[in-house]
Amino acid sequence: MSADADALLVREAQAGSRAAFDMLVLKYQRRVERLLSRSVRDPADVADLCQETFLAAYRALPAFRGDSAFYTWLYRIAVNAAQRHRGRHRPVESLDDDEGTFGTEAAPTDDATPEALLASRQLAVGLNEAVEGLVEEQRRALLLREVDGLSYEEIADLMDCPPGTVRSRIFRAREALAARLRPLLAGGGWR
Repeated sequence: MSADADALLVREAQAGSRAAFDMLVLKYQRRVERLLSRSVRDPADVADLCQETFLAAYRALPAFRGDSAFYTWLYRIAVNAAQRHRGRHRPVESLDDDEGTFGTEAAPTDDATPEALLASRQLAVGLNEAVEGLVEEQRRALLLREVDGLSYEEIADLMDCPPGTVRSRIFRAREALAARLRPLLAGGGWR
């Protein structure tokens, strides 16, 4: 479904088509859940916040002008919901969800040795720790690019900054990760 299809569904939903809005929910629900699970650990809270996000979007849909992509607008609603939640609860930054992490469980293969599996797990844990150690703007830009697969322009829109700033943040994040992971990859151990 392209941005044009999203725009058509939004127009139909604004005209009263519940089915059109349901299609948008089906398309973006998993992405919103992944986004929320990066800052909210409890799956029940993630589900509640996801529902809150789509309810808020449905209520605000008549005011949506289409100045940005639908997902960009929805993303902002979800981020605001997560921030309100963190204001009510102890903040927890987590990359432990299945799709928001860089993989801490190695998939065994027929030729995988226990040592190789352990090394793979250590690398994944090290990568997640390194990502968590990034400056917030760098981490957010990197995850939007690498995990959510957004373009630089979409990320710039979401982060309210020029695409060049996004590229710079992602470059700096990758450099910081490389520096942090270099000893682990060279066999020197972590930290």
